[in-house]
Amino acid sequence: MLGAALAQPRPYIGFVYPAGGQQGTTFQVRLGGQGWEDVSEVLVSGTGVTAKITENYRRLDGMEMQLLNEQASLLRRKTLSASSHTMLTKLDKEVKLPDTPTNGTSVADETTPAEAQKAAARALLERIEKRTAEYVATPASAAIASLVLVEVSIAADAEPGEREMRLVTSRGVSNPLVFYVGQLPEITEKPMTTAIQQVLGKESSALRKRPPGEDEQVRLTLPCTVNGQIASGEVHRYPFQAHKGERVVISVLGRRLVPFMADAVPGWFQPVLALYDAEGKEVAYDDRYRFKPDPTIFFEAPADGEYVIAIHDSLYRGREDFVYRLTAGDLPFITSAFPLGGPASAPPKPEIKGWNLDGAKLTPPEAGAEPGTHYLRANRKDLVSNRVPFALDTLPELMEQEPNDDVATAQKVNLPVIINGRIGKPDDWDVFQFEGKSNQTVVAEVRARRLDSPLDSVLKLTDATGKLLAFNDDTEDLAAGINTHQADSYLMARLPADGTYYVHIGDTARQGGDEYGYRLRLGAPMPDFELRIVPSSLSIRSNSSAPLTVYVLRQDGFKGPIKLSLKDPPAGFSAPPTTLSATQTVGRLNVKTSLLRTEEPVRLSVLGSAKIGSREVTHEAVPAEDRMQAFLWRQLVPARDLQVLVFDPAYQPPPKRVAPAVPVCLPATNAPAATNLVAKSTPGTNTLGGTNVASVSSNAVPPKPKFSKQQVAYRLRQLKRLYEEGMLSDQFYCEKVAECEAAE
Repeated sequence: MLGAALAQPRPYIGFVYPAGGQQGTTFQVRLGGQGWEDVSEVLVSGTGVTAKITENYRRLDGMEMQLLNEQASLLRRKTLSASSHTMLTKLDKEVKLPDTPTNGTSVADETTPAEAQKAAARALLERIEKRTAEYVATPASAAIASLVLVEVSIAADAEPGEREMRLVTSRGVSNPLVFYVGQLPEITEKPMTTAIQQVLGKESSALRKRPPGEDEQVRLTLPCTVNGQIASGEVHRYPFQAHKGERVVISVLGRRLVPFMADAVPGWFQPVLALYDAEGKEVAYDDRYRFKPDPTIFFEAPADGEYVIAIHDSLYRGREDFVYRLTAGDLPFITSAFPLGGPASAPPKPEIKGWNLDGAKLTPPEAGAEPGTHYLRANRKDLVSNRVPFALDTLPELMEQEPNDDVATAQKVNLPVIINGRIGKPDDWDVFQFEGKSNQTVVAEVRARRLDSPLDSVLKLTDATGKLLAFNDDTEDLAAGINTHQADSYLMARLPADGTYYVHIGDTARQGGDEYGYRLRLGAPMPDFELRIVPSSLSIRSNSSAPLTVYVLRQDGFKGPIKLSLKDPPAGFSAPPTTLSATQTVGRLNVKTSLLRTEEPVRLSVLGSAKIGSREVTHEAVPAEDRMQAFLWRQLVPARDLQVLVFDPAYQPPPKRVAPAVPVCLPATNAPAATNLVAKSTPGTNTLGGTNVASVSSNAVPPKPKFSKQQVAYRLRQLKRLYEEGMLSDQFYCEKVAECEAAE
């Protein structure tokens, strides 16, 4: 397709560090990725968070590093030797950068011209040294070796919780990564430089080398949040004081921040938490919270004293995208809510259990909330808890009644129905009895894992004689997002005769408890569908098109055509009518534009409509990212919106710094001066910015040029980029350009 051929590689964000901050603060954030040489804007979802780009450190190559080292060496020599006014005047002509040194004082604020010139040189030198300090010739992952530094400001009243952060370039919008608005004081460990690729047998040479004092343990005052990056082989330790009886919750976000890594097994950073007392004895440990890879420790201090939190990767791997947010303190945390949902017309108030919930108030779903999954939080002393999912539906509902552990005590129900129950103890079974008709199709579907229940359900359908008619443990769910253990059960069966039937639900691992809740739907099939569109951002050339991949999640045996369209597209956007066939699960929607370019990304929505029975059903597609896990598996990670940017391929952003014209009288050092120029030269004349040039005979043998003609164009691009980035002085730039021009 033409649109596919013209599609542009998207900017990519591999990590955000720190991946959040406290309300009412301003701080620097580093984003690592690739494909953003001309990044121009940062997008943060929601309100109350603003961000602006301060530096863009694209990945340098070896020749660019050589140029920067040459420039830095020249600056060092001249700043050290610039004792005479004559030399300082020359340095003034050379440097012409920056208007503001890194310490924030203006060059113009210096008391004398000489001091001003020294400040300008120091500022440029410091800028180069900061830039080259980030350079790694062989990064562990080239996909995250480019850096963008962003200044983030969070309003004091910004809603706490999860946001999405993206970067915008002149030719596209990046994938989103999560960014958290926190309520607690935050500590951010010094960012690590780009990790070096490890060589078999020489792994130690790639380990992070911290300067003296940097590896000292950071003492915490609870409650607080700590931001860190784990390097290969590292264990981070944080001591804190606790009082006897204090109930401390220690939770980590790691996998949640970077859901999937294509080049790592198991496909994400797997943080491990341990807690030690003052004698070094391990008093608590966790490597995952239930089925979620991010661990949580619940600890009641047995005595006053010092305790130490330790965090590391389960395999002691690490690099700059092994980012974590560790939160510790006497904080509210919900471990279970029951029931897991209710009717949309009259949502019940669930009973919550957990830690530090005394006096906590649960926020109910908003009035008039639509059927679907909503999220609840508890508020205690103005601190919000973790969020828990809560489902609303339109079917009749009832509560499970014990005892119902076997056929003899089965709970009788009428279909259709949603049963709110729980596997209350280990090896428990809940059995439900209903009357069925011959050839009647019955669906039994469990929603537990999708509602954060630890239940790993198993379903059985039997007749009155005990004959097994259907069985299911797990069902694949493309809408599961980052949950890779899709443990909810589903079965659909046709009944062989009129009679009594039983549905049995239990836990595969024979576990149970108050937190093992479920919602069991029993009844006739309810054909329906959901849509996912990939990717969550599009780049479209002027007057062109680009494709979206559409995934169809067909439910309860729905087999029918689905018509795809754009929902209320803004002027200049359209999509040709596209219909997916009755059995199609993957398709494409071509998005067209008649615009030359858009100044800002535009949000688009995709609709899918189908006739199901006598109903016309329409659903909005959920944008998603197709992420690879551990070299092989692919997962659809949902995003908040679809961002589209139209760009003009002929458009070039105006340079941030206009390069000077190279003087015609400036001879190049890699080729002889022209005869007419040499004839006018006088011995001792400083025409090379410090190099004396004597008269040269027209019969002299020209030296070999430094560069071939094939290398000139590339080197000129390097020089132009470095100059526009504020890394080269005028004089140095002119000399290097002259070298290239002499080779042409």
